[in-house]
Amino acid sequence: MSETPMRARAVVDLAALRANVRALRARAPRAQLMAVVKANAYGHGAVPCARAARQAGAQWVGTATPHEALALRAAGDRGRLMCWLWTPGDPWREAVEADIDVSVSGLWALDELTAAVRAAGRPARVQLKIDTGLGRNGCQPGDWEKLVAAARDAEQAGLLKVTGIWSHFACADEPGHPSIRAQLDVFRDAVSYAERQGLNPEVRHIANSPATLTLSETHFDMVRTGVAMYGVSPSPEVGAPEDFGLKPVMTLSASLASVKRVPGQHGVSYGHTYVTPGETTLALVPVGYADGIPRAASGTGPVLVGGKWRTVAGRVAMDQFVVDLGGDSAEVGDEAVLFGPGDRGEPTAEDWARATGTIAYEVITRISARVPRVYVGEVREEDGPGRDGRDDTGA
Repeated sequence: MSETPMRARAVVDLAALRANVRALRARAPRAQLMAVVKANAYGHGAVPCARAARQAGAQWVGTATPHEALALRAAGDRGRLMCWLWTPGDPWREAVEADIDVSVSGLWALDELTAAVRAAGRPARVQLKIDTGLGRNGCQPGDWEKLVAAARDAEQAGLLKVTGIWSHFACADEPGHPSIRAQLDVFRDAVSYAERQGLNPEVRHIANSPATLTLSETHFDMVRTGVAMYGVSPSPEVGAPEDFGLKPVMTLSASLASVKRVPGQHGVSYGHTYVTPGETTLALVPVGYADGIPRAASGTGPVLVGGKWRTVAGRVAMDQFVVDLGGDSAEVGDEAVLFGPGDRGEPTAEDWARATGTIAYEVITRISARVPRVYVGEVREEDGPGRDGRDDTGA
């Protein structure tokens, strides 16, 4: 960790991430694992997280946009890599030339891809997505025959290889939800049809983080783990991270910028929505909604200062918020921990999610680039086994 004092910092524990990947692989021992690093690895940093996940045995890395995937290639990632969120005019040719598996959900995308293949002079690797009921991207079942036929024709013409068939669950974080069985039935039918038409994909996959953890019948050839890889439970109602053998990877903290005594009936922050009930000590935490701290945390967000939980006093501003220390004291420069694994008594991302009426996915992902990421537990490629004493190429 840097010895230079920082206004704020998001410490990312790559040893914890590797351990999480190993735990997830153990949940699906017969399937390959895709480490999803979209949205800058859920706010943790795509390049170091992708590297750490591969060290722990992830056979694939996944991103949402082609731009995210191309950035990984530019940073030196050379393993199997897939991206799935395309719009017309996106860099199809660059993706083909970079050996990225691209997802196709409709004929328009296949047309743009085949044009890019001809321009690149090399075949593409393609994964066909079927909308099994989520209602977002993916080919509707009624159009599946046309897409499969077009992909098969393009494959026979040497333009592409269909490497995968995949889909995504709507309610896998709610075990027993009837949509899970319905989507599985549609997925199996779609795969079976495509194979009868002559396609032979390497991987069939539908399991996201919650399905990886709780629905073994959904694992097929590969599981795609996103939020769970970062130590956040995708389904808090089913279990906390530790129940699944996971540990939160990010710890967000800041150095107090001001500590002062104020009298009772002193207004705090915009609108004076908080007024001190008596003489007290106020501490200023120098992060705000420009750093990704939700304004909805005004009056509710938990913070650990001086070994005790405090609550955001008044409104969260763009760059700062205040906590009321009551009768306790603190010094400028003392640490305020917003969230972390919880093993020091600090709040977790899930605590922030409950306090602000959202999900932990959003809490970690929205931490902005203004907050430096500090990486600990890194392993250089030449180091071999991880510093935690485990062989990071094993399960």
